[in-house]
Amino acid sequence: MSKIASAVVLSEAVRKQLESWVRAQFTPQQVALRSRILLMAADGKQDLEIADELDVNRHTPALWRKRFQTERLDGVWEVQPGRGRKPLYDEEKVSAIVAATLQTKPKGSTHWSCRTMARAQHVSPSTINRLWQEYNIKPHRTRSFKLSRDIKFLEKLTDVVGLYLNPPDKSLVLCIDEKSQIQALDRTQPGLPLKKGRCGTFTHDYVRHGTTTLFAALEILEGKVIGQCFPRHRHQEFLKFLRRLDEEFPEKLNLHLVLDNYGTHKHPKVQFWLERHPRFTLHFVPTSSSWLNQVERWFGELTQKAVRRGAFVSVAELQKAIEQFLQAWNEAPRPFVWTATVEKIMAKVERARQKLEEIKPGWSVRKKRKKRRKYV
Repeated sequence: MSKIASAVVLSEAVRKQLESWVRAQFTPQQVALRSRILLMAADGKQDLEIADELDVNRHTPALWRKRFQTERLDGVWEVQPGRGRKPLYDEEKVSAIVAATLQTKPKGSTHWSCRTMARAQHVSPSTINRLWQEYNIKPHRTRSFKLSRDIKFLEKLTDVVGLYLNPPDKSLVLCIDEKSQIQALDRTQPGLPLKKGRCGTFTHDYVRHGTTTLFAALEILEGKVIGQCFPRHRHQEFLKFLRRLDEEFPEKLNLHLVLDNYGTHKHPKVQFWLERHPRFTLHFVPTSSSWLNQVERWFGELTQKAVRRGAFVSVAELQKAIEQFLQAWNEAPRPFVWTATVEKIMAKVERARQKLEEIKPGWSVRKKRKKRRKYV
């Protein structure tokens, strides 16, 4: 009679961990194999069954049964000394490649590629690619940013973030902005439809059929959006949009509006209208801080899902598509939950300022505008 192997008992947490290692894309093959052995052993399979199914030596399942009993999960990732492929390049060479990627640029170019770096360092492109993945270096990618030099940055930031994290009672907080110059673009040829193995397509060139401007107000608690399209974005259109907001919400509610510093929002006629409607309170985000206005995030949803891939033969058709997206969004609104505190934002801003001061000293000092001479 064959000897019955000792049972492997796994807790729910340990089983989930082993299953995640098996599914993970970058788990080493030896770790994935050991995890499969332990999972099959826990299901009651004997060593010979496991060896046949996984195509391994019959002693391997018995070995990992014993090691798991003594070392638990720590032993699954342990590699015996002397095993595995020996590194081809020493630490000095690896450090030189990483430093060259971060601190230098190729002649005549703005950033390194795997092949240009491989030629410069006399290694293979796959070596460069593997090192960049290991150190999480991505020279081909960039992200845009801008730090505000508003004198009242902290004051305005505290005001707006306070509204997001602790909205006032018997009030609504609305994030308002205008998305101007939305182009009604028609493609010169019909796009090819989506099918298996091929993404949808559209031509690179287009025909312009005019523009429209969308005024939108995002209600931060429920995520509903009130929007209206206008041909222009002057203070006249902004006043019309304010009157609509005044009609949309009950008079008992105070309305706190989060806005940017566009001149339209501070026009004398707008200020005069607000004085006669005291339930409106304006809160301005700092200069160059549109990321603080949550409606900008909703504009991204609109662009990606309704405008960018569309083909419109007229402004009216573009406006109809925007209205349909608005209606569909409000049927199942999804609020954007703000989690960043003032302290976290300021800590990140200060780190960026210190780094940029090292690169270009004096950049953060607000420069005084030169007074224009008046000629008589």
